[in-house]
Amino acid sequence: MRRLMLLLAGLLLLGAAQALTPERARAIASGDTDARIAALSEAAAQGEAGLAAFVQALLEDGVKLTPTQVLVFDGEKTVDAATGQVTTLPEGAEDVVNNNRMRGALQAALAALKLRSPELAQRREAVAELAKQSLDEAQLPLLDQALATERDAGLKARLELMRAALVIASPDAAKRLAAARQLAASGEPAVKSLLLERLAAEGDAEVKSALAQALTAVERRLAWGERLGLVFTGLSLGSILLLVALGLAISYGLMGVINMAHGELMMVGAYATYVVQNLFRAHLPAAWFDAYVLAAVPVSFLVAAGVGAVLERSVIRWLYGRPLETLLATWGISLVLMQAVRSLFGAQNVPVENPGWLSGGVALMSNLTLPYNRIAIIVFAFAVLAGVALLIARTRLGLFVRGVTQNRRMAACVGVNTARTDTYAFALGAGIAGLAGCALSQVGNVGPDLGQNYIVDSFMVVVLGGVGQLAGTVIAALGLGVLNKLLEDWAGAVLAKIMVLVFIVVFIQKRPQGLFAMKGRSAEA
Repeated sequence: MRRLMLLLAGLLLLGAAQALTPERARAIASGDTDARIAALSEAAAQGEAGLAAFVQALLEDGVKLTPTQVLVFDGEKTVDAATGQVTTLPEGAEDVVNNNRMRGALQAALAALKLRSPELAQRREAVAELAKQSLDEAQLPLLDQALATERDAGLKARLELMRAALVIASPDAAKRLAAARQLAASGEPAVKSLLLERLAAEGDAEVKSALAQALTAVERRLAWGERLGLVFTGLSLGSILLLVALGLAISYGLMGVINMAHGELMMVGAYATYVVQNLFRAHLPAAWFDAYVLAAVPVSFLVAAGVGAVLERSVIRWLYGRPLETLLATWGISLVLMQAVRSLFGAQNVPVENPGWLSGGVALMSNLTLPYNRIAIIVFAFAVLAGVALLIARTRLGLFVRGVTQNRRMAACVGVNTARTDTYAFALGAGIAGLAGCALSQVGNVGPDLGQNYIVDSFMVVVLGGVGQLAGTVIAALGLGVLNKLLEDWAGAVLAKIMVLVFIVVFIQKRPQGLFAMKGRSAEA
């Protein structure tokens, strides 16, 4: 271990670079582990050029030995480790075997080399690599040297926490006390585990009190990350409910049609996204694949709107003013649509991949990462909401829809084609359901039963918010999403659903018109 420490210190204090000699390369690659680590330490102290590449090749099991040469083989070409000249791989070349101890020394050497890199990304990678290893107090010189030269504030803070995590095990009580106070500023789950371990073994009363205070501070910080994660997950669920309920707010809230096939229209949009994805993969260059979502958005809207228009013209238009009949008819339609999808695509779920720009997430805290696809759905939901609000309030179609909804006979008397308006309005609601399906394809499975998971919740959102009220739909969707996730964390998924349902039933009993009541003569009639 002492030799390994000398190696790490030497790597941080490299002087003028010298070439890696054949003798040194052989000493590092062959012999007993102690001798190999000693040779590695000496090569680092002398600053031999090519050491980093040679160490990386050893870690990748790409070094072979002959009686006269040390060769690096990458699967395609063979080069001499000392001279760098391309050569041929002899048949009798032996593989270099590295045990766990040697691999640890090689990894520490490579990380130490990267700590001196002028590139911030390489230094971050080096710190992450060191964090994975079991360090002890003897490695403090390594961290002290890195801290002395590090310029990035975030990386320096991580190195300071790593140093404190080493000092916390020091036999010096004063050092342990200072380390405990420094670790109190951390928000890493690993630090919590370390503090718990040290608290159980600590004998000094003052240090033990400082460890307990640090543990409380770390737990409080981690708890905030968990709470914020729950709120974000609830907002994500609420944005999905908002997308699903927006279309229903038009077909049910404005037109009075209890559309039990709304979930299946959402499923149509999800399958349209799946088809667009496959067309991009089969017929366009691979570099264009990440753009398939942008093409799937209008396609899913148009396909679902087209299906909705056909349904309205063939079935729904005969049932206006008869809500129970629309419920039964659309329930039958939902079964037909599900069976049609099973016949075309199969009964199993189909895979829809996230594009590269929707993969990954933003790490706000050590235990809080916001996925890009969830963030995109929240933004998309509010963009769709803004579009629907502008369409209903500012366009000719929106004026006709509001006029027909409030007084169909008077709208017909002034020249509004009520039948065409009904078709457009229902197709619009169906198209928005298709957009919801497109968004859902990026966060969950796409299958024939996709719509069944959201139809009840979407009706609850519309009823709770107030029939025909977009503002109420928004508040109800986001509120139910956050409430559901908070209750799930406290009582479990099943009890959370029951409690939300009971809350809505009690609320509707007290306020049947929902959060926002419809005003005007039509509401009083």
